[in-house]
Amino acid sequence: MAPVSLVSKMYGVCLHAARQAATLNSARLLQLRNFRMSAARPQQPFDSSLEKPQFPGASAEFVEELEFIQPNVISGIPIYRVMDRQGNIINPSQDPQLSKETVLNFYQKMTTLNTMDRILYESQRQGRISFYMTNYGEEGTHIGSAAALEPSDLVFGQYREAGVLMYRGFPLDSFMAQCYGNADDLGKGRQMPVHYGSRDLNFVTISSTLATQIPQAVGAAYAYKRENTNRAVICYFGEGAASEGDAHAGFNFSATLECPLIFFCRNNGYAISTPTNEQYRGDGIAARGPGYGMLSIRVDGNDVFAVYNATKEARRRAVAENQPFLIEAMTYRIGHHSTSDDSSAYRSVDEVNYWDKQDHPISRLRHYMTARGWWSEDDERSWRKESRKTVMEVFERAEKRLKPNPELLFTDVYHEMTPHLDKQREGLRRHVQQYKDQYPVDLFDKPAE
Repeated sequence: MAPVSLVSKMYGVCLHAARQAATLNSARLLQLRNFRMSAARPQQPFDSSLEKPQFPGASAEFVEELEFIQPNVISGIPIYRVMDRQGNIINPSQDPQLSKETVLNFYQKMTTLNTMDRILYESQRQGRISFYMTNYGEEGTHIGSAAALEPSDLVFGQYREAGVLMYRGFPLDSFMAQCYGNADDLGKGRQMPVHYGSRDLNFVTISSTLATQIPQAVGAAYAYKRENTNRAVICYFGEGAASEGDAHAGFNFSATLECPLIFFCRNNGYAISTPTNEQYRGDGIAARGPGYGMLSIRVDGNDVFAVYNATKEARRRAVAENQPFLIEAMTYRIGHHSTSDDSSAYRSVDEVNYWDKQDHPISRLRHYMTARGWWSEDDERSWRKESRKTVMEVFERAEKRLKPNPELLFTDVYHEMTPHLDKQREGLRRHVQQYKDQYPVDLFDKPAE
C-alpha cells in the first residue's frame, strides 16, 4: 500500500502544480490582453439610422460642398518663447525660476561646447583629425532640453547633440578621445569623429545613417512602457531627417503604441545645403504632429528657457500619460554642415552674421545673466580664458595618446572568438609582421598580456 499512497501523493502534488501554472498563465494572458486593450481606442457603437459617417478610419462630418483642404489651414503654428533677443523675460509666469547656479551652469556648458568646437574644427583643418561637425548656434537646444530630462531617460541623438552629452557629464577627455580615436576612446577607435556614445549616461552611440535612430527610439520607449519604469526616451533629429521614411514610420508607431517619447526636431534651416523651402511645402515639422495624433509645439530654439520649459512639460506628460510629443525647435546652423561642407556656396555671409551677432542663444542668455548682476565683463574674460585653457590641455593629452590596439578590430561582436575571425586576426598579425616597416606600429597600443 505504501507505493500506492506515494503515487497518490505525487499525483496530487503534480495536479496542484499544474493548476497553479494554469492560473498563473491565465493571469499573465489576461494582463497582456488588458495591456493591449488599454492601448486600443474602442470603436463607437454602430447606428445605421444616423446620417453620420461610420467609417472607422477618421472622425468627421459629411459636407455637401466640394472643397479641398488648404495646405496651411492656419496662418502658422506660433513659436513659444520666454525671453526676447535681449534676454528679457516677456511673461513672468513663464519664467522657470532657475537658480543662479543652474543658469551659470547652462552658460558655462554652452560656452565650453563652443570653445571645444572651435579647437576641434581647427584641428581638422590642420589635418590632425579626419572629420568634425560644429554645434554653433544650436547650443540652446542642447542644454535646455538636456536639463529638463532625468538622468535615467534614454537619449537617441543624430550627430549634432554634443551639448546634451556634455550636460550629462561626459568628460572633455572622452570627447577628445573619440574624435582622435585613441586608446581611451570608449568606442575603441571604430567610429568616425563626433559619433559619441555612453552607456553610463544613457546616450545611445551615434549612427551615421540618417534617421535610423527614430524607429529605434520608438522601440525603446515601447519597452519602457511595458516595463512601467517611469522613464522617457528623447530622440533628436534635424528637419532634413524628418523627410526620411523612418521618421514617418516612427511618428505613426509611437502614436498608435502610445509611447513615452519626445521627438525633438532641430529645425536649423538647412539639410546640408538644401534650404527648408526646398525640403517641404507644409508649415515646418510641428505641423505634422496632429496628422499622426501627436501633441506638438514649436519653440524658439535660441531661447534656452523656452526649450527647457517645453521639454520638461513634454517629459512629464509623456511618462504620466504614455503618449509621444513632438517639439520643433527653430534655430539656425551658423557653422558649415561639417568639415566636408562649404556653406558659402549656398548662403550669404550677411545671413550667417545676423544669426551669429543678433540672435545667438549664448548672447541671449548672457544678457539675461548680466541684467541680474550674475555676470560681468570680468567674469566673461576670466571664464573664456579658463575654459579655453582647460580644453587645450585635454586636446594636447588626447593627441599624444596611442591609437587602440589593432586586434580590437575582432572583438565585441561575438562572446567568443569564432574560427573565421580568429583566422583573420592571425592573417593580420602575419601581414603586419612581414611588412612592419610600412606600418607605424609604435603609434598603437600593445595587446594586454
